[in-house]
Amino acid sequence: MDISIPNHLAIIPDGNRRWAKKHGKLPWLGHKAGFTRFHEVSEEAFLRGTNYVTIWGASVDNLKKRSRQEVSYLMLYMRQELAKKKLSDYCHKNQIRFRVIGQWHKVIKDYRLSVLIDRLEKQTRDFVKRRLTMLFGYDGVSEMLYAAKHLSVEEQRELDYETFKKKLWTKDLPQVDLVVRTGGEPHWSAGFMMWHSINSQLYFTETLWPDFDSRQLQKAYDDYGARERRFGR
Repeated sequence: MDISIPNHLAIIPDGNRRWAKKHGKLPWLGHKAGFTRFHEVSEEAFLRGTNYVTIWGASVDNLKKRSRQEVSYLMLYMRQELAKKKLSDYCHKNQIRFRVIGQWHKVIKDYRLSVLIDRLEKQTRDFVKRRLTMLFGYDGVSEMLYAAKHLSVEEQRELDYETFKKKLWTKDLPQVDLVVRTGGEPHWSAGFMMWHSINSQLYFTETLWPDFDSRQLQKAYDDYGARERRFGR
C-alpha cells in the first residue's frame, strides 16, 4: 500500500451552522449541505486508496443540547441520505461495509432511521476490505467507560492492548492515520476516537465542512504524504 495515502481517514466535519449563517440560511440547512459532502469526500477517499473512512455525524451533546427543531432536521436529512439507492449501490459496487456507531438511539427514538441503518448494515456486513463508518451520538469518553465496565475480572488481571480494544464500540477499526477537522477551530472534542488516534496525524483547515470538497481533501492528503511518521523512532 502507498504509505503516502492514509489507510484510515477520520473526519470531524465542523462548520455546518456557521456555513448556513454565512449564506443567510437556517442552521439545519447547513447540515443538509454537509450530508452532500459526506458522499463526495468518502467516495474520493476510497478512490485515492483509503480503505477506512470514519465520519463523526454528531456527539451525544449535539443531540441533547441543540434545539429539538435542529435535531429533528438532522435526523430527517440522515434518513433521506440512507434511503437513497445511490449509497447502497455505491457500497455494493465497491464492496464497502457501512456501519453507524454510537448511542443516538438512547437519546432519540427514531424507528424509521433504525430500520434504514439496520438494512444497509445487513446488506454490506460481509464486505471486509473497506469500511464506511458514521459515528452518531458518539463520544470517546463514553466509549472508553463502556469498554472498562465490560472487562471481566480475569481480563482486568491480564489486561493488554488487544483485550481492551475488543471491548470498544470501534473494535473492528484499525488505528487512524489521519484526522481531518474542518471549520477553523483546531481543538479536540469529547475524546474523539482517543484509543485509535494515539499516533494519528492531524490536519486542521479553515474550510467549513459544506465547502470541503475533493480538492480540499487532496490538499489534506498532500500534506499528509509530505510528513515523516517516526512512531517513536
